[in-house]
Amino acid sequence: MDALDLARWQFGVTTVYHFLFVPLTIGLGVFVAGLQTAWHRTGKEHYLRLTKFFGKLFLINFAMGVVTGIVQEFQFGMNWSEYSIFVGDVFGAPLALEALLAFFLESTFIGLWIFGWDRLPKRVHLATIWAAVIGSNLSAYFILAANAWMKHPVGYEVVDGRARMTDLWAVLTNSTALAQVPHVIAGAFVVAGGFVLAVCGYHLLRERRSGAGGTAAARGGASIWRTPMRAALLMTAIAGVLVAGSGDTSARLLYEQQPMKLAAAEGLRHDTAGAAFSPVPGLEVPKLLSLLSAHDPDAVVQGTEDLQARYERQFGPGDYLPNLPVVFWSFRVMIVFGLSTVGLSVLGLWLTRRRRDAAAATRVPREFPAWFARACVLALPLPSIAIIAGWLLSEIGRQPWTVQGELLTAASVSPGVSLAEVAVSLAVFTALYGALALAEAVLLTRHVKAGPEPAAPAAPRTPPSRDDESADARLQPTLMY
Repeated sequence: MDALDLARWQFGVTTVYHFLFVPLTIGLGVFVAGLQTAWHRTGKEHYLRLTKFFGKLFLINFAMGVVTGIVQEFQFGMNWSEYSIFVGDVFGAPLALEALLAFFLESTFIGLWIFGWDRLPKRVHLATIWAAVIGSNLSAYFILAANAWMKHPVGYEVVDGRARMTDLWAVLTNSTALAQVPHVIAGAFVVAGGFVLAVCGYHLLRERRSGAGGTAAARGGASIWRTPMRAALLMTAIAGVLVAGSGDTSARLLYEQQPMKLAAAEGLRHDTAGAAFSPVPGLEVPKLLSLLSAHDPDAVVQGTEDLQARYERQFGPGDYLPNLPVVFWSFRVMIVFGLSTVGLSVLGLWLTRRRRDAAAATRVPREFPAWFARACVLALPLPSIAIIAGWLLSEIGRQPWTVQGELLTAASVSPGVSLAEVAVSLAVFTALYGALALAEAVLLTRHVKAGPEPAAPAAPRTPPSRDDESADARLQPTLMY
């Protein structure tokens, strides 16, 4: 093992850890904004309680994402200076836009949202959370556009051994970015949906254990959790369809731009016309891989060994194969765990469909079964594992390149960095991230167990006097937003 191997380990570990928070922040922010919008439109108190409850979970996760993201950036100067020198002129623009525009918008309006509950008009306060959500999605777009350039570099030229950007618009509208952004954003909604389902499932089970007359029921009952659970089920199901659609687009781009990654994901060794797709080893669907990749069941899909020979002729001697077992199994873990989460959401929507009540002559909603609530809690890690597996497929499948066809990973590491130096920094990062993980787990668990704020007790109603009615009429304009 050398410094390059440890540097790759360090970057992989810190990036995976940071990526645990990013999708949840993106999806949960939209969910919280939706709850607050429902409160603004209906005035129902349970929407306000849910907004504040999930809003605190969102803020905890957002804070951890910011901290881990800042720490991650130190690696570019520490371990990957040659990479930073090569891509700096290209990455400067999208990353500057992310920091100065998107992150500034996100962090500023999150601050206004936190401290503006009793200080801003109701509509203005609602606008702040939506502005923060827009900022987080813009931030994701600019970062993913930079990442997509590494897989399919466009709008640049190499001058004196450095990439110089010639067309910012080409970088921001890279075909790989336009496919990758909706795929990742939709995956973020699946992660957030799975998180909300687990939280709601936990409280539904606790309400059942406490009984209809227990403390929890007195504070608002299990009915408060039906609304966010149904919303999360719908969000997850819709996002799952978007993930599948954008994944199909990504597969076609892999066929054209990164054939080695596609071949490694399928374990295809030689060029094959009408290539079969193997969801699990030993089971093959004839011609499906060619159909998915090129929308042609008879298309030729290139294999890893034949591509290795072509790359040796094009780029010179070397090993151009990624870690085949990791890429192969990451692809399957992503699909199986992602489909499991989406399937759970579809099942939940079917279980809670409305039934006809003959006595009431209307259709009433069904309650969530206890076993389904328990399944939602147990399924909490599935979408996060799926999206991390997708990231491993995307990044490890590009190896041995950091910039496809232009810069090898072995040429990207900082010169003069010793194995001992990288080992020390890796140990420090691991200890720091371990402490952050513990803090995150404690804060989230404590807040989830505490639940939303108790419902405000209803004030006793007394018949108003004529003077009271006149006073109410005089005060009404000042009480309205």
